[in-house]
Amino acid sequence: MTPRTDADEVAERPRIPLSRRRVLRAAAGLADRDGLDALTMRRLAQEVGVEAMSLYHHVANKEAVFDGLVEVVLDEIMAAVEEADAPLPERDWRAALRARILAAREVLLRHRWAPQLIATRPTMSPAVIAYYDHVVGLLRAGGFSFDLAHRALHVLGSRALGFAQELFQPGDAPADDAAAMEQMADRFPNLAGMLADAVHDDPDGTLGFCDDQFEFEFALDLILEGLERRRAAAS
Repeated sequence: MTPRTDADEVAERPRIPLSRRRVLRAAAGLADRDGLDALTMRRLAQEVGVEAMSLYHHVANKEAVFDGLVEVVLDEIMAAVEEADAPLPERDWRAALRARILAAREVLLRHRWAPQLIATRPTMSPAVIAYYDHVVGLLRAGGFSFDLAHRALHVLGSRALGFAQELFQPGDAPADDAAAMEQMADRFPNLAGMLADAVHDDPDGTLGFCDDQFEFEFALDLILEGLERRRAAAS
């Protein structure tokens, strides 16, 4: 009797059927590991162990993969929000919304490519719209009029999803280049002084330049405090 080999056992294992969900989860894993720029249809096909043409039965093209990735991230965010330890918005809307936003941020810190992808999609994903619909519902439950809830969304912007669009991008910061900082100090002394004092490395809490966890929460709390004053004044 011919002895069995590892190859025989692998061949006999049931193959996991290819599906849109499996393709998108694989795409998210590839982006997490190698970055969004590494995500190509060929690489994705290798990731799931099929020929590239097989992918097109589940995703029309790379743009469809990107749209699907937004769905994957928003699904994770919604699940994280449901599990967040937060009070009812009728009792404390600020704490409820704060917990929701920071839960979303935890997801984005696992998928650091996601903010860029969400911000650059040509059309807003229905999953993103659903998320903001829940935010408006929370604000309404907390005593906001539709008008003030509308203004609150404008103020929160992307911060409601757990990230902030920063004025300066990572490549703009010369903090690691002493000569560049010295040259900058001659022309822009106030900015140079601020950067020298404030720029820091926070790999665990950063989604962009100067967007660390403390700064994110500092700005978020200022916004929530200001909105509460407006809500209370309109009551």
